[in-house]
Amino acid sequence: MCGIIAYHGPRNATEIIVKGLKTLEYRGYDSWGVAIKNNDKDFTIKKIVGKITESTDVDGMPKSNIGIGHTRWATHGGVSEKNSHPHLSNSGKIAVVHNGIIENYQEQRDFLIKQGFKFESETDTEIIPNTIEYHMNRGYDFIDAAKRSLNHINGQFAIVVMHSQHNQIVAIRKEAPLVIGVGKKEFFIASDIPAFLDYTKQVIFLEENDLAIIDNEDLSIFNFKENLVVNRKTTSIDWDAEQAKKGDFDHYLMKEISEQADVISKVVSLPAKQIKDIANEIREAQGIFFVACGTSAHSCMNGMYLFSKTAKTHVNFCVASEFEYFTHFLNKKSLVIAISQSGETADTLAAIRVAKERGAKVISIVNVMGSSIMRASHKTILQGAGPEICVLSTKAYTSQIAILSLIAHELAGQQEEGRSKLKELIRYIYYLTSKAMRDHIKELSERLRYTQHIYLIGRGLQHPTALEAALKIKEVSYIHAEAYAGGELKHGTIALIDKGTPCIVFTSDRTEKEIMSNASELKARGAYIIGVGPKNNELFDFYIKVREAEDLNSICQIIPMQILAYQLALLRGCDPDKPRNLAKSVTVK
Repeated sequence: MCGIIAYHGPRNATEIIVKGLKTLEYRGYDSWGVAIKNNDKDFTIKKIVGKITESTDVDGMPKSNIGIGHTRWATHGGVSEKNSHPHLSNSGKIAVVHNGIIENYQEQRDFLIKQGFKFESETDTEIIPNTIEYHMNRGYDFIDAAKRSLNHINGQFAIVVMHSQHNQIVAIRKEAPLVIGVGKKEFFIASDIPAFLDYTKQVIFLEENDLAIIDNEDLSIFNFKENLVVNRKTTSIDWDAEQAKKGDFDHYLMKEISEQADVISKVVSLPAKQIKDIANEIREAQGIFFVACGTSAHSCMNGMYLFSKTAKTHVNFCVASEFEYFTHFLNKKSLVIAISQSGETADTLAAIRVAKERGAKVISIVNVMGSSIMRASHKTILQGAGPEICVLSTKAYTSQIAILSLIAHELAGQQEEGRSKLKELIRYIYYLTSKAMRDHIKELSERLRYTQHIYLIGRGLQHPTALEAALKIKEVSYIHAEAYAGGELKHGTIALIDKGTPCIVFTSDRTEKEIMSNASELKARGAYIIGVGPKNNELFDFYIKVREAEDLNSICQIIPMQILAYQLALLRGCDPDKPRNLAKSVTVK
């Protein structure tokens, strides 16, 4: 997840861009940079590693009416000045900032190298300005070259481009957010509205495959997929400061659900050495224990399956509040892996203290730098999920599972394969959070809004998925939801199933035969069967298609359930961001 801000108008672009980047820092704080246009000659570039809010090195930049800026979460390429945005073409005439991933960047990079282009960074972004320059060298003007470059780029991206000898700014959106602020004879382009909200509340939300051209006081928008000029309405935004932080979402919950592709990107960019180091600690340990609470506990359960199947490694799990009753066999060779979003969970901290008293080593997976759990641990992996404002944990769950998957693959000597699998998910996660998917799930939420009980079943990795889905539904809609391993429902609870009882069935290629047998048992008792998985079935009364992702099915299958929980909350008049009786960080035992 990165932040983009650009400006074209009569004000001082440098001042506006730096201020906007500070607002957008939650989208990335590995590094930041700006490119300011100097008349019609060249750019002044400044790139700084670290947080912009901690930097005072913004002096000496020229005043100009055109500029672009970027704050970065590192994905392709490490955290360094050379990998920071903006990136320039070989001639230095084209500057680009980019949020997203270019999937075919290596192929395009190789092509450009054969054409004589050179590359300074490790990023996928650098192919963009050079691809545009390649087409300009062939005789096309700046705008046509920018359009033609999109035929060579696959992936998800928000891109803003400017040329040192032209007054135009080009903004392109494909599966990544980009919005235009419209002022008086001025335009702002940003990843989120808060970046320019101090200047205008008139905004245009770019839609999928839009290419916007700002030329002095004019704005035109071209849909490059449909190959036609389009009109996008201007919307007036009336938000207070807290609402503005939600961007164009009504609630933090939906905003954070929609950020999970970016979370996966961040996990993919974790240093290989760090993952290997943690794996080595696990190899050397004699007795490994996962401890966590709530959503993180479900991540741990998922991790047990992953470690067993992928790494052929046995791991014990205990909810943190019960861990003190199972510590008699801990010793100096034991390893406790504590997982928490906030890093302040009291029960998990208590489990860590008991473990350390018995000499065990502690490794934590947390989302908050400098948190209590991080400080109490011998080693830590930061999840990089960014701030979760909503009480419900969503993207942190995705991050935790992704990290555990990487570790499991490293234990099996397959870390790069694990990274590749995660990368393959990113594009599909955008689909799972798309409007089409949200509309489909809304049909189901209308059907379930008045129900009192929902039962969920899954086998293998789909068992903890079912548990997490039930938790999300309970937390935010207050509907009683219970999850079971597929074979367990008939050992008592099936007595509660009668005509119309909603039952959600999680399937996979690996478990299809067994779980559909369980679904048949429910159907025979009159249950309303909701299928979630790669294949539809005649037993399903409602079907949510989620492609087969093997060991990562839990990440894909939980997203529609998070959306279902959100929509149920809205229909039932509940606050999606602040459920009753719940707090974001549970700091008491």
